Order: sequence, then structure tokens, then C-alpha cells
Amino acid sequence: MAKSPAPVPNDTPVESDLAAAGKGRATPSRAEQEAARKRPLVPDTKEAKARARSELAAQREKARAGMAAGDERYLPVRDKGPQRRFARDFVDAGWHLGEGVMPFMILVIVLTLVPNGFFQYWSFVALWIFILFVIGDMIITSIRVKRAAKAKFGDGKVEKGLGWYAAMRTVQMRFMRLPKAQVKRGQHPA
Repeated sequence: MAKSPAPVPNDTPVESDLAAAGKGRATPSRAEQEAARKRPLVPDTKEAKARARSELAAQREKARAGMAAGDERYLPVRDKGPQRRFARDFVDAGWHLGEGVMPFMILVIVLTLVPNGFFQYWSFVALWIFILFVIGDMIITSIRVKRAAKAKFGDGKVEKGLGWYAAMRTVQMRFMRLPKAQVKRGQHPA
């Protein structure tokens, strides 16, 4: 014979026990579950774009500062290496005529605005003479850098194009050079 269940006392509520034992809400349908899981593969929000833009700007600023400081990690290939650093320091330690090319050209432009043919003609002649002196300074600097690099790094160890690299740096104004000058004028590298 089957046993009958024991009588339940009337003072305990049956419904509250069942509600506490369950999850308290209806099971979501399959469509609701799929909709909740759907997310774009690539977030296309304004916040994500702004965040990516700010991160890229921070990386670029870090790279620019590193390059200006002469940090080897951020330098382009043409500026990397101890010999290139030596050539930069050699050039930055001295005064060069090439630094004055741009200011001299501005002066010539101003003089060509003077309605006197004498000033116009002789300003161009002076500019060409100055450019010849700058080319001479570039050649002398190139020879001196190669000679100093041979003495420091060895005769067969000098990189190709080191003299040209140094000569091109002499034409740039000191405050516009990248990487920035790491030595003061007169502080020649050892």
C-alpha cells in the first residue's frame, strides 16, 4: 500500500517556498538569447574611434619625442648607428655656412623688391658666391668627418655615405635638425 504524504501544517506558506527555490523569472526565448549575444565584431562607436585616435596620437608624440632626443628605437634607418651619431655630433659641434643659406635667401628676396637694378643684380651675385662658399664648407666638412670616423672606428669600418650625411646636416639650420643636436657648439665628439 502506498503511503500518503504527511499533512502540511497550515502556518507555513507553500507559495513562498516554491518562489524561493526557482529562478524567479521566466526562461528567455531563443530569439531573446541570440539578440543578447549579438555584438559587432569591430566596435564602431564614436568612443572607440576617439580612443583609438588618442592612443595613436600618444604613440606618435612618443615617437617624435624619441626621435628628437636621438633615441635609436625611434630613428629612421638613415640615422641609426654609432657612426651616424658621431657624424651628427661632429657637425653639431661646429659653425657652418650652410646654416645661413635660408636667412641669406630671405635677405636677397627683400633686396629684389627694391626698385634699383644695382641692388637686385648684386644681391643675386652675392647669393651665388655665398652658395659656392657653402658648397666648399660642405666638402671640407665631409672630408673631416670621414677622416675622424676612420681614426675612431677603423680604416675599413667607415659606413658608405657618412660624409654626404654630415654635409647635408650642415645645410640645415641647427634648430630645425632632426634628431636634435645632442652636443653644444665647441663640444667636439671624442
